[in-house]
Amino acid sequence: MNRPQSGDALAEVAAGGNWQQLSARMIYVDLAQSLLSLAPAVLALWILPLEVGPSQIWPLWGLAAWGVLGAGHDAWRWVFTRYRITGSHVEIKTGLIFRQHRSIQRERIRSVDIEAKLRHRIGRLRVVQIGAGQQTSASEAALRLDALSVQDALALQQHLRTIAAVSRTPVAADARSSAAIQRAEKAPEPREVFATFRPGWFIYNMFNIWAFLVAGGLGWGLYWLLSSFGVDANGFILSLLDWESLGVLPTILIAVLALGVFGALGMGVLYFTEFWNFELARVHEKEGTMLRTRRGLFTTVEVNRDERRIRGLTVSEPVLWRWLGICDSNVVTTGLDVYSMKDPTAILPRGPRSTHWPNASKVLGHTPDPFTSELRPHPQSALRRRLAWATGFSAVVGLVLWWLVQAQVIAPATLWVLAGVWPVSLVAAVVAYRALGHGLCGDYLVTRSGLLARATTALQRSSVSTIVVRESLLQRRLGLRTVSVKTAAGYGSYDTPDITAQHALDFARQCAPGILEPFVARAGEPATDPHSTPARRGSAPGSV
Repeated sequence: MNRPQSGDALAEVAAGGNWQQLSARMIYVDLAQSLLSLAPAVLALWILPLEVGPSQIWPLWGLAAWGVLGAGHDAWRWVFTRYRITGSHVEIKTGLIFRQHRSIQRERIRSVDIEAKLRHRIGRLRVVQIGAGQQTSASEAALRLDALSVQDALALQQHLRTIAAVSRTPVAADARSSAAIQRAEKAPEPREVFATFRPGWFIYNMFNIWAFLVAGGLGWGLYWLLSSFGVDANGFILSLLDWESLGVLPTILIAVLALGVFGALGMGVLYFTEFWNFELARVHEKEGTMLRTRRGLFTTVEVNRDERRIRGLTVSEPVLWRWLGICDSNVVTTGLDVYSMKDPTAILPRGPRSTHWPNASKVLGHTPDPFTSELRPHPQSALRRRLAWATGFSAVVGLVLWWLVQAQVIAPATLWVLAGVWPVSLVAAVVAYRALGHGLCGDYLVTRSGLLARATTALQRSSVSTIVVRESLLQRRLGLRTVSVKTAAGYGSYDTPDITAQHALDFARQCAPGILEPFVARAGEPATDPHSTPARRGSAPGSV
């Protein structure tokens, strides 16, 4: 099968219909990967003393086997993988024993992203991921082309994005799309840059619960590496821990602290490798505007979000870092997997409030600004509900500890823990109550809640598809209700908890005008069946 030349890649994908192979350059990259994977093990056998046998450098052999098998898998995949762009679908065929033929309709394409690991960048290759609005794992509802040449990847991305914009006119879709591609290639790419890489932000990304996991992985790797060279790493670590003079508990605390410091340094290095050359920009193209993020030192990642699919934005403030003014920002959009480890909805790395809030307002571009609008506070009964839950939680903890003491599992002195559990729970209840707030600002509804991560979400009211008003037994006694709005973007549901029962119905109706009207009884009239009698808009407030 003849591969198109780089200069003809754009015309080839625009014509469509022919099955294409992945880039043959991947074979040379895999060969280099195999040789590099074998090199450490071979050098270890050559340099280390004769008494150091292969059994002591098994991690190096494992690394070599992993690299060779991975390279072989890539070569096998290259031989038996074909893809093509037709007038209506993007298709990919792969496999020999278990054949797979997968396709995505072009009008259903929601994202076309480009990624490149270090080995891809060295070989001038790129990985193209085509998404169709998947909300689970990318392998279930997306096509992944690993790997294409840089020219083919950029041409394919531009072609599919242009097709998504013009496919609504199927009469002359192919001719118009080809012309649009040529115009997009010749025209400059105007963009509005919102934020770039900030080296000083590494301090905000160092302190994280994942630091302990990173420290464990780095520590294990260092342990077997030293052991391979005959260093007694286990004895060295035990010599640093003075169990007898310090005691067990202080020694454990020192070890945990040292592990946390080691992990924090690893997280700082990870920030530089992940977000090096970061840029957040709004890119104006022929088919519309894209909110684009680019980042990565060894692995470059580019995510393009069609702003016509963005339904809102969430700014969250983790409780443990709130005193430092640290925020996270994520767009509420269709077509991106919110549960992905790559976090494609994040538009900025974790950073200061002074940068996140202004950029969130710029991304929405709405006047008045939803994030600066005044939110309505929640009633005192919402605080009483949280204090009741805090007291109930402390009581359960006390009963469990008392049962363990009676069973002689723990010492009776452990019951003093309750002296700290209840006050801390009450403080947490007050913090959670102070986080509550909601309001309406033009085309957006704004809701704020959360204890561990106080999240402020601005959501387009036109994107709300379902309204749910619910109340628990305790809420009913306190005269409270929770209003949930459902949407096809982001996490799918956003709650505004503990609103007064009188205000909940009005707020629910204003979140999405027209949805609840058939189910609301007008003042002085009985409720009607929404399926038999059409409801009139603009009715007086009533009850569901």
